[in-house]
Amino acid sequence: MNPIKNVKFRLPLFLAFFMLPALGLRAADANATYEVPSREAVAHMSREQKEARLAAIKERVTEIKAMDKSMLSKDERKALRRELRAMHKEAKAITGVYISVGALIIIILLLIIII
Repeated sequence: MNPIKNVKFRLPLFLAFFMLPALGLRAADANATYEVPSREAVAHMSREQKEARLAAIKERVTEIKAMDKSMLSKDERKALRRELRAMHKEAKAITGVYISVGALIIIILLLIIII
C-alpha cells in the first residue's frame, strides 16, 4: 500500500472528525444575561422606539420558537427561558397595565361599599 494514498484518505477523515463540534454551535449562550430596561428608560422612549422594540421582541420570540431545542444543553435551555421571561417583562413594561371591564366594575362596587 502506498503511504501517500493512505495519508490522502486519512487527512479528510481527520479534519472532518475535528470539524464535527462546529455543527453543534448553539444560538443561546448559557452565560449571557438579558437586561430588562428600567421603567424610567421605558418612560423616556418615544412611541416609535417602543413599537420597534416590541417588533424586535416578537421577532426574537418567533426565532426561539422555531429552534430545535432538543439539541440544546440544559444550561442553554435555562438561558433561553431566562431570556424569554425577561423579554416578557420588558414587553409588559412597554405596553403598560390594562384593567379589564370586569375588574373596573368590581373596583367601583368596592369603592361604593366602602364609602
